[in-house]
Amino acid sequence: MSSFLDTMKQREQREQREQGKRGEILAVQLFLPSCTSILNYTDDLTEAIGVLRTLYFLVPGTYGKFACGGLWAELKTLSLAKQVCPAEVVTYRQREKNTLFLDDLLKKQDLNNVIFVVSWGFDSPKLVAKLKLHPVIYHAHSAGYGFQLPARIPIITVSRNTMGYWGQRSPNSLIYYLPNHISEEFQDFNRERDIDVLVQARKSSEYLLQDLIPELQKHCRVKVIDSYVEDLVGLFNRAKVYLYDSAEYWAQHGVSEGFGLQPMEALACGCQVFSSVNGGLSDYLDPGFNCYKIAVYSQEYDIKRILRVIENPSLKPLDEHFLAEYRYKNIIHRLKIILADVNNFFDLSQNKPSSIPRLTKIRLAKLRLQSFLDKLRQKYILKK
Repeated sequence: MSSFLDTMKQREQREQREQGKRGEILAVQLFLPSCTSILNYTDDLTEAIGVLRTLYFLVPGTYGKFACGGLWAELKTLSLAKQVCPAEVVTYRQREKNTLFLDDLLKKQDLNNVIFVVSWGFDSPKLVAKLKLHPVIYHAHSAGYGFQLPARIPIITVSRNTMGYWGQRSPNSLIYYLPNHISEEFQDFNRERDIDVLVQARKSSEYLLQDLIPELQKHCRVKVIDSYVEDLVGLFNRAKVYLYDSAEYWAQHGVSEGFGLQPMEALACGCQVFSSVNGGLSDYLDPGFNCYKIAVYSQEYDIKRILRVIENPSLKPLDEHFLAEYRYKNIIHRLKIILADVNNFFDLSQNKPSSIPRLTKIRLAKLRLQSFLDKLRQKYILKK
C-alpha cells in the first residue's frame, strides 16, 4: 500500500512539472479568433461600453511550483479579459522574465487607471492590505478561506455556490457571477469509444484510487490520467464513463471546489459522468438527470451502476443550449457588463467611505441580543 501511495505522489509531482507546458499552449491556442460573427459581436459591445481601466491579474508565478488548475483558470480569464480591455499578468512572489512584478509596479506613480485582480486564496488578505490605496477586484474560485473583504472590493465568482458564500459573508459588496469558460473544442465527436472508464488521479479520493479503480479493472477497460494530457478533448471522446470524486481532497484543504472544470468538459464531450457534487460542482451537476453520484453507500453498488452505464448509457448528452452559459460568446458578454459596472463603481466610490454598517461579529452579537430582548419584551406585554 505504501509503495502505491509513493508512486501516486511521484506521479502527481511529475504532473505538476509537466503542467508548465500548459500555460504556453493556452496563450497560443485558446483564444485565437474562431469566427467572424463572434468578433463582430465583441466589437459592437466594446463600442457601447467605452474605455475601461487596465486590469492587472496577480498570481504568485506562472510556472514551476505554482503550476496548477487555479493558475490555468486565472490565465484563461486574463486571456478573455484582453478581449474587453487592456490586461496584464503580474507576479508577486516569483520574478519572471518579461513579466511585471508587483513590488516594482507599486513604485510607479501612474496607477490611477488600473484595477488589480486578486485571486490566490490564502494570499488574498495580505494582497488586499498591500493594495488598500488602489482599486481591487477579488476573483473568487474556492470558498471557505475565512477572511473578510471590505465593501470597496467587488467580488467576481466562478460559481453560484461561491457567490452564495460571499453573498452571506460580504452583503454590502458588489458581487457578480462569471462562470469558467468551456472552450468550444470540447464537444462530442460521435466516435467509437475504446475506453470504458477514465479517471484523473489528482484530486481523486483514496476510495476511488485504492478500492473502486482496482475492482473496475477486473471487469472493464480503465485508464488513469496521472500526467499532463495535451489532447484532453480527444481523450474524453474516447471514454464512455468519466469518474471524478474531489470531496475528500477539498475537505482536507478546508475550502470548496471552486468550479470543477473537468466533469463539465467530459459532459460536453459526451461522457457519462459519475461525480461528487461538492462545492461548485453543484452548480451544473444534476444526479439522475445529467450525471450520476459517485461513492454511494458501498463499492458493490458503485460497481454495478458503472458497469450498467458502460453497457447501456441512459443519460442524454448535454445539448449546446445547456453549454451556451459557459461558451465564449456568453462569457465575453457577461465580462463586458461586469467590467463596465465595476469601472463605474470605482468612479463613484473613490475617496468616499462606505456608509452601510458592516456585518461584523460585534454587530451580529448586538443584533442577536436585540432580537432576544424584543422577544422577551413581547412575551411580557402578552402576559399583561
